[in-house]
This record gives sequence, structure tokens and C-alpha cells, in this order.
Amino acid sequence: MSTTTQAAAPEIEGDDGSRSRHGRRLVAALGVTQTIGYGVLYYAFSVFLTPMAADLGASPTQVAAALTGSVLIAALCAPAAGRWLDARGGRGLMTTGSVLGATAVLAWSAVQHLWQLYLVFAVVGIACAMVLYEAAFAVIVAWYDGDEKGRAGGLLALTIIAGFASTIFIPLTGLLVETYGWRHALVVLALVYGVAAIPLHALVIRRRPAAARTSQAAGERADLVRTAVRRRPFRLLVIAFTASGGGVATVAVLLVTYLIHLGHPPVLAATLAGLLGLLSVTGRLITTGLQRRLPTALIAATIFAVQGIAALLLPLSGSTVAGAVGCVLGFGLGFGIASITLSHLLVQRYGTAAYASLSGRIALFSVADKALAPLGAVALAQAAGYTWVMAAVATACAIAAVSLIAYHRI
Repeated sequence: MSTTTQAAAPEIEGDDGSRSRHGRRLVAALGVTQTIGYGVLYYAFSVFLTPMAADLGASPTQVAAALTGSVLIAALCAPAAGRWLDARGGRGLMTTGSVLGATAVLAWSAVQHLWQLYLVFAVVGIACAMVLYEAAFAVIVAWYDGDEKGRAGGLLALTIIAGFASTIFIPLTGLLVETYGWRHALVVLALVYGVAAIPLHALVIRRRPAAARTSQAAGERADLVRTAVRRRPFRLLVIAFTASGGGVATVAVLLVTYLIHLGHPPVLAATLAGLLGLLSVTGRLITTGLQRRLPTALIAATIFAVQGIAALLLPLSGSTVAGAVGCVLGFGLGFGIASITLSHLLVQRYGTAAYASLSGRIALFSVADKALAPLGAVALAQAAGYTWVMAAVATACAIAAVSLIAYHRI
């Protein structure tokens, strides 16, 4: 199904054993940097929200807008980051992004005004586009070029490790804030991220081989991307993963609030929402295992359909503990599968030569929807109620499922 010649894997001296050993080191290093990166650059924000708002004399909504802006900027930067990764590899980009991210977090600790916070988070957004999942996935895909089993295992291992970012960093950040105050806590987090990510990205990631950096290779990649984005299969992928991303982000943001609205105690609501992280690992394991036997697009379409059913049932049965648990279980199975599914589908159809560029094009839409969909959902909940929000989530899941079924039939 590939429409282009596979890109050469980054150079390393030695036999297949050496390549395999370095592949494991690469996945382990990126597992560390992704866990700390997501923990510091994204998840920690929720802990800082209240003390920052009080210190800056701003409302929580005004402060939260900084994170939304950061995610949108990361989406806008994704295509450019993808082109760089395809042409030059991840070493320079991710090392520079690590420096930028650590510096931005240090600057965050010193903000005195709301506009300064927005400026800092614009930089954080740029850094996120350079160092988080899209970049890390591109590095692993390039390294395991031609080795489908190794690639699938590497991506699965990376997402499982990094899946604990919120579990580790939200309570850790809370402890730091309680002990040192929010500003000094940020200094500590900036140092932790910089000390870990900068050397790991600089020393473990390899450059793209010389053949991938020639003007001829660049022209071939550009031709592939132009051809792909104009055709129906790629557009179906954009629709599927944008719709799915918006639905998942909406549930992630509003689930606790909605469960409380349904009559559950706050502790139970938070506990049930916490299952989403564990279920995301389960969903990834199931998806990766089934990919060897069934078409990936159909696996993802089925899971997205299950998510849609769970969203529809939540307003009907979510007022009981058993009903709420069942709906959370159904929705949670698809919580983390989009990233590994999309990677497989892109490589399967287009090869690895322009993987990061194509992934970046999709991220432009899917990441932006992850930022904006919860805002729209909050407005819809206030205007019409949470039942309509869940109906919208179910519709998004259905669109994603139908799009992937259509993609599979092409």
C-alpha cells in the first residue's frame, strides 16, 4: 500500500543486535522525557491554576486560557516540526525544544502579570510541538523503519511509560507547591525537566542519514505530502482523528463535573475519572495485539463506536454506580488508542519518508480540536445541559468510526 520508498533508518554502526539495543535505549530515553515533559509542560498546570489566579489577581478562566492558547500554538507549529523531523531527525529539534521548554518554565515562575503568562505559554506551546508525542513518535518510526514488530512494540512501550505522567506529576506538583509555594515549585520542575530531557535528547537520538537530507529527498517528500493531502484517504484520517480527539478531550475535562451533576460524591467521581488513565493502557495493549490479526482501521472504528455508545448511555444509566462504571469502562478503552493507531495507518499507507510531515498535518486539526472542543462543550452544557454534550461526544465518536470504515474500504 505504500506510495513511496521507505526512508533509510538513522545510521548506527554495528549489527542488528546493536540496532536493537540502541532502539531499546531510545524508547527508554524517550519514555523518560515524555513522562517528564507531559508532567511539567501540561499536567502540572492544573495544580498551579488556583494559586496563580490568586497571586496574579485574575480569574481561573483567564489563567486557564493560557494553557488553551499553548495547545493551539502547538497545533499550529506541528506541520513545521514534522517537516523538520522528516528532513533532519529529532536530535536537534528535540534538544532545542527541551532547552526552550525548561527556560519557559523558569520564566513562568517569575510572571507578575497575565500578559506575561500568556507570552510564556506561547513559548511553551512551541516547545511542546518540538518535544512531545508527535516528535517522539516520528523518531521511533524512523528508527524502526522496515521493522513493523519493533515499531509497534516501541510505540506501545513509550505510550505506556508516558501514560503515568499525570499519575506522577500531579501529586508531585501538589507536594512541591505545598512545601515551597508555586513559584519555587516551578523552578524545581524546570530543573528536573532540563536536567533529564536536554542530555537524553542530545545524546541518545540520532540524526537523519545524509540521504534523507538531500534536496532530491526533500522534493520527493514534498510531492508525497502534496499528493496525499489532496486525496480521500488522508482526509478521512483527518476527520476521524480530529473528531475522536475532540470527544476524548471533552470527556477528560468534564467527566468529574458531570458525574457529580448525576449525584455521585466528588471522591467517587474523581476515582472513576482516574480509571481513564489505566484503561488507556488496556486499550493500547488490546489494539497493538489485534493489529497482527485484524485491520487496524476496523479495530479503531469498533473501539470508537463503543465509546460513542458509552457516551450515549451515560445520561441514561450514569446515575447509578454500576452504570457509571460501565460507561467509564466503555469510553476509557479508546482513551489512548488514537496515537498508536494513527502511526500504524500512516506508515502502512505512506511509508516512513514523510511520516512526520503527514502526522503534523493531522495534528494541526486534531490538537486544535482537543483545545477547543472542551470550551464548546462547557458552553453547550450551560445552554442546554450535559445530555446534549454527551450526544455531541457520541456523534463525534460515530463520525470517527464511520470515517475509518470508509478509509479501510478504499
